[in-house]
Formats: sequence, structure tokens, C-alpha cells
Amino acid sequence: MKNRRFFCLFFAFLLVLGLAAPARAANDNIGDWEVAAKAALLIDPDTEEILYARNIHERLYPASLTKIMTCLLVLEAIDSGGLSMDTLLTASEAAVTSIPADGSTAGLKTGEQLTVEELLYCIMLSSANEGCNILAEGVSGTIEAFVDQMNSRAAALGCEDTHFVNTNGLPDDNHYTTAWDLYLITREARKHPEFMPIVGEAYHEVPATNLSAPRNLRNTNYLLSSWYTTGYLYKGAEGIKTGSTSAAGYCLVASATRSSRSLLSVVLGAERITLEDGTILTQSFSETIKLYDWGFDNFSRQIILKADELVGEVPVTLSQEQDFVKMHPEVEIERLFPKDADLEKDIERTITLKDEIVEAPVTKGQVLGTITLSYNGNTYATVNLLADEDVSASRFLVLQRDILEFLHRPILWIGIGSAVGVIVLLLILRAALKSRRRRYGRSSSSSPRRKGGYRGRRR
Repeated sequence: MKNRRFFCLFFAFLLVLGLAAPARAANDNIGDWEVAAKAALLIDPDTEEILYARNIHERLYPASLTKIMTCLLVLEAIDSGGLSMDTLLTASEAAVTSIPADGSTAGLKTGEQLTVEELLYCIMLSSANEGCNILAEGVSGTIEAFVDQMNSRAAALGCEDTHFVNTNGLPDDNHYTTAWDLYLITREARKHPEFMPIVGEAYHEVPATNLSAPRNLRNTNYLLSSWYTTGYLYKGAEGIKTGSTSAAGYCLVASATRSSRSLLSVVLGAERITLEDGTILTQSFSETIKLYDWGFDNFSRQIILKADELVGEVPVTLSQEQDFVKMHPEVEIERLFPKDADLEKDIERTITLKDEIVEAPVTKGQVLGTITLSYNGNTYATVNLLADEDVSASRFLVLQRDILEFLHRPILWIGIGSAVGVIVLLLILRAALKSRRRRYGRSSSSSPRRKGGYRGRRR
């Protein structure tokens, strides 16, 4: 019964929504428990298949998860040539003094110089609010211009429920996002090769600067580091960012890999509670661990369509070699499924042919149709079907076909009919002229009359 619940839950999320579409969960429960957070998302980042979703479009405060967008814009500025990892930036007074004294910081000072790379470590590991402002000024000139860029980029990524008012996630009523939008932003950031190595470090030393001795940064992600607390280290954890404020609660965007499979999670609005034994439990981490264990333990990637699998055949005409050609899928399809799923029984295959009968010649690899894979009438993969071999055409049959097609052309018979009509008309006219000549004799021009009477021989 438990496995059946897993199966039903999974497809409620995946198949109704398509391969990469945002979704709402049909059920907030996973087995016999529910995610203790205001919103949660568990997704396969490689296939974008949703395993679990709860309130993923509800607008919530992101706290320092905002810094994922800040990091993304910095990496994009590097790609465009505006900055480099080695670019030296100087902390302005406005960048340092505009943040609350009780906010997370790396202790950066006005006039201190750090490279872009070291600033990225500061904001993504120790969540340095002032570091975000320094980077913002380095990218856009002013913090305000950078925030405008954050909102423009969010809109371009399809984040329909996101609005930023600062670079770091400090509380503001107009600073909000959703679990789904955070996934979209994180997905884009992960495309940059520099992103995951930074967010995945448990510890980093910032070299000495013009105003500071070396700094030791510890990642605030308990899945990676036990520096602050114990009991949350997760094998296969890869980062990504923590966040917390009194308004936002405890938030976490994280990823993990096990046996070449990756999962990405978003948890928003979790709490920190005290258990009966006095243990303090930060639920953004504990719930993420539950999600990962559930996802890894109950789902696996399975090949549901092989590229070399012969899935059907199409009748062939104009060939003396064979009467049909077999088809195989253009690509192999691998998807995430409950481990106990009976794929042969549960997956419905529908073949749609371009033509019910194909004429030779047929070229190997020629697209002959498509195969659609669905569950409960909901489509989640459509693949081209290709001819498995060449089929040559018979010259005689092709000539015969061409002649028959020629003879069946309406314009041909219109032409023939017109020609016959002209001939008949000419014959009628000719007959009419002959009849006239017989009736009236030769014309005066052809038979001139002789003047006088008899012109016989005189004697």
C-alpha cells in the first residue's frame, strides 16, 4: 500500500504537468508524513521531473536565498567580459554601512579590497550582506541599478511571482519569491561551471587583504558542515544556500547526488523547534534530508524506451524487396519512476504515422512517425520514429505508378477532350464546305464563262 501511494503521488506531479512545467502538488503528504514547511519542492534537475511539490507558487520571503540571484548576475557579468574572477573591488561606505548591524556579515570594511571570487565565497558561504552590495556596485555601478537588473533577469527566467528590493534578502514586504521561482533561478546559476564548486565548499580561507588578515569562512549549510551544529551532515550533499529571518523562517535550497542521480530541493518557511529531549531541530535541514531519503529510496531512473527497440512497422509500396519497413525511436528515453513500477503495464504507447503507407525508396533514418508515451492519458514524452533500414524502389513499379498517375490526371483528359472537340469541329466544317460545293457547283473564279457562243473548229 505504501509503494502504491508513492507511485500515485509521483505521477500526480509529473505526468499532469509535463516534463518541465511548474506544478502544484495534488497531495502534501509523503507516505505517512508531510513536509514541515510553508513550501517545498523536490525535483530531478537533469530531467526536471517533479517528485514533490507543496505551495510552490505561494509568495514567501526568501531571506538570504536572494543571494543565489546576486551570484547569478555576477557570473553572467563575468561571462560577458564586464568582470573577471580576479577583478579587485573596493568596498564603498554605502555598501558596508547600509546593512543592519545584526545581519550576517563577513566583517568587510570600507575601503577594503577583495577579488570577485573571494566576495562570491563571502556571500555564498558566510552569507555576507555587505559582500552583495560590493558586488552589485561592481556589476551595475549602483546597488539600485543592480536590483533593477535582478528583477529584469527574474522576469526573463519566467519568475512570475518574484520581486526584489535589495541584493541580500533583508526583510521587506515587497521582497518576495516562490519555491518554483527559486528553482528557476538556481537552475540557471547551475549552468555556470564556477557556481557549484563555490556553494559546495564547507570551508574556505579568504587571503589577507589591504585591511584584514586571512578570514576563515564556514558554510552555513549544515548538510555540508558541522561547524555550527551536528546531526545534519548528508552524504552526497553539494550545497547550495541557506537563509533565515524572523519573517522568512528557515529556508534552504540544496542539492545532493547519490549513485549518479541528482535531486534538488527548495524548502521555505520552516521552523526551528525544541524537542522533548532538549534537542534543537532546524527543520529546513531535517525536512530536506527526509525529502532526499524518500526520493533516493523510492525512485530510480529507468529506461522506458530504447533507441534500438523496434516498435512497429509501416507498409511499403513500389518495392519488390519487401512489403514493410520496421521503425525504431530516434532517442532513448530515461525517466524517474517508482522503483516498483511495472513499466510494461503502466506506460501507454501510441504510434502516429506520417503516412499509413510509405512509398519506396525509403532511407534508413527517415522519419516515418512518432511514438507518444503516456500514463492515464497524460503525455510526457513524444519521440520520432525512424526507418530501421533502406528499402529500394522497383523501376518497373515506379514507371507503372507514374504512367497510371499520368493517365489519371484530370488535365490530361481535359486536353484530350479539347483536342477531340477541335478535330470534330474541323471535320464538321469540312463536311459543310463539301456539301456547299456540291450544291452550288464551282465558283466563277474557278470556272470562268466563255464569251460568245460556240468556239468549235471552223471549216
